[in-house]
Amino acid sequence: MEAYAVIETGGKQYRVLKGSVLEVDRLEVKDGDKFVFSSVLAVSDGKELKIGTPVVQGATVIGDVVKNLRGTKVISFKKKRRKGYHKKIGHRQELTQVTISEIKG
Repeated sequence: MEAYAVIETGGKQYRVLKGSVLEVDRLEVKDGDKFVFSSVLAVSDGKELKIGTPVVQGATVIGDVVKNLRGTKVISFKKKRRKGYHKKIGHRQELTQVTISEIKG
C-alpha cells in the first residue's frame, strides 16, 4: 500500500498521495512556491496508520503551488411560484492548484 495523508485546509479534508494534484481554496502564495500543510489529521507510511487527536504531532505535507485560478461558474437560481420572484446568481470560486511533493510523518 502507498503512503498517504489526510489534510485539512479551507474547512475541507483531502486524502492526498505523493504526486497527486488537487485544487483547494485560494492560498496566499505565488505560483511556483512551496506550501506546508501543517494540519495533518492522519498519515500512513503504507504499513502503519497514525491518527491525530485532532492533528498528528510533527507531521507535515509539502506541496508545490502550480497556479492560482478560478473554478467553473456555479449558477444558483431561486424562484417562488406564482409570485413573480426569480433570482439568478453566478459564482466562481478562487482556487489554488497544488501538487503534493512530500509527506512527512
